[in-house]
Formats: sequence, structure tokens, C-alpha cells
Amino acid sequence: MPSAAAEVAGSDDGLVIAGRRYRSRLLTGTGKYRDLDETARATEAAGAEIVTVAIRRSNIGQDPSQPNLLDVLPPERYTILPNTAGCYSADEAVRTLRLARELLDGHSLVKLEVLGDRTTLYPDVVETVRATETLVREGFQVMVYCSDDPVLARRYEELGAVAVMPLAAPIGSGLGIQNRWNLLEIVDNARVPVLVDAGVGTASDAAIAMELGCDGVLMNTAIAGARDPVRMARAMRLAVEAGRDAFLAGRIPRRRHANASSPVDGLIG
Repeated sequence: MPSAAAEVAGSDDGLVIAGRRYRSRLLTGTGKYRDLDETARATEAAGAEIVTVAIRRSNIGQDPSQPNLLDVLPPERYTILPNTAGCYSADEAVRTLRLARELLDGHSLVKLEVLGDRTTLYPDVVETVRATETLVREGFQVMVYCSDDPVLARRYEELGAVAVMPLAAPIGSGLGIQNRWNLLEIVDNARVPVLVDAGVGTASDAAIAMELGCDGVLMNTAIAGARDPVRMARAMRLAVEAGRDAFLAGRIPRRRHANASSPVDGLIG
């Protein structure tokens, strides 16, 4: 059973977040590239329409003397998704997103992540819940980075999150999807978009996430850390598109034994 944003098929199939429709189901980060030129070229190759920006690490106008990310990724063309990467408390995350809203002229769509451990970068459940409650109350449209726990995903949805973003594996690990059954449970029960966030390593990981019925994939390290980021960005775009088509088409059942593709009944002679 597809989640809410997976209901429309064919040429009208699009990712709907907070009432806005996007053609691309691949969201990309903007960190870890060699320079802004590579950032722009990789984002273009990925076909991304939503790009996430770490407010505490990227200049989007806080420092007029430094290069501005928005000069190469203009808000007129891309939906800028401020995130709270590097925040370890609800208060810190809320302050960061209030600043982002001010810098982006009232922009309300945000990605919330509140980390609980500096080694694994796993989310802090208690602080993430606190931050979600506050941000929703203040009118933010919150996309929540979370562990692949179906109960927690439902809880964030109940709190008013516009999307849940379960990890596939630890941030930047490139390990791929470690627990597809949890993701399936989240997808089957969600009424908001489900986007895999963190852990993707290569194109096949992105395709699997989409084949499971996820509404989209967000990635940064898998592209920016590749030997050729622009080529990898293109590969990820194609993988997300292929995985989505495969999900909508419906795979054949798994069988223990062969099932001939050419029927043996009714052969001539």
C-alpha cells in the first residue's frame, strides 16, 4: 500500500509535500562539495528541486563577505530546505530554524534533525519530539529526520509533521538500507510522505528505497563523496526514477522454482 503522496500514477505522478507538488523525488544536500560550482553542477545533474542547507554550516546571507550558496542555487528555481544539522538539543534546533525563516523571508518548510550521539549521529528521540511540537505550534512545516521505528514515525505524523524521513543507515555511512521491513511498515501506515534520509551509498540503494514504496530519497554524501559527483548525481536521478516506475508497475511474486517465460502448453507439433 503506497503512502499518501504515492496515490497519483502516470504522467501526473509527483511528490507532494505540504500541498506543493514536485516532479523530482530526489532531494539533495549542498555540503561536502569541492566548491559552489560543483554544488551547482551536481544539483542540476540530479534533477533535484528541493535542496537542503545546513544553516549552521552554509552561508545563505549571514556573512555578506563570503560566497553565498543562494547565488548558485537561487530560491526562485529551487525550494531551499533549511536543516538543523549539528544540533544536539531541541532549543538549539528551534533557534536555528527561526534564524533560517528570517533569512529566507518567512520560509516555513524545514528539515528537523536533533542528534543524540556524535559517533553514530542517531537522532535524539526526546529532543526531536520536543522540537517538533514547538515548531509545528509556531507554524513551521516540519520534515522530521528519525530512526526507522514505525511507532516513532507515526508519533511524528500525529504531532503534525508534513513528512517523516527515516534513516536507512547511519548518516554518511553508505551502508544502504539495513532494515527494509521497518521501512515497509512505515510506508504502509503513513499518511504523509516517507523519504529515506541517510545511509544511501550508491544507485541501487536509492532504487531499492523507491521499490519499497518510499516517496523519495534525500542524500548528500553518496553524491558529494563520489569520485565523480556529477556523474553519480545523474545515476541517482535515474535510480530514483527507475525504482519509482518499478514500484508503480508491481513486481512479480517470488517463487522457489522456475516459471517459464514461454508457456509449454499448446506447443506446435
